[in-house]
Amino acid sequence: MADADLDVVIRQLARQLQTGLMTRAKERRDRFNGLAAKAKGKETGDRFKMMAKATMQQATAAAKRLQMSADNVADSYARAMRLAASTPVTVKVEKKAKDEKPAKKAAKTKKATAKKSK
Repeated sequence: MADADLDVVIRQLARQLQTGLMTRAKERRDRFNGLAAKAKGKETGDRFKMMAKATMQQATAAAKRLQMSADNVADSYARAMRLAASTPVTVKVEKKAKDEKPAKKAAKTKKATAKKSK
């Protein structure tokens, strides 16, 4: 994975999280359905069935949001890397010899003007 692009890694991790989330949600749904089957009264069984249905709806919505966020992050990263790769690099070359000479001249002129003003 050292050579893999990070956007691919982001998508893979999100897929793993999404499958884990849905697996846990299905386990909880099955538990609620089992409790509904064992329930003594009709109202209690209906309540457990409703909880099972709501669990799956909430988990599906969370999984979609998770996948959407991961896709946005991966796309953003890939776009930033493409932009960074296409931007030309400018190198500034400083000329020290020319920079030092005007500074010396400026210092001399300041000294000369200070002597003249006295």
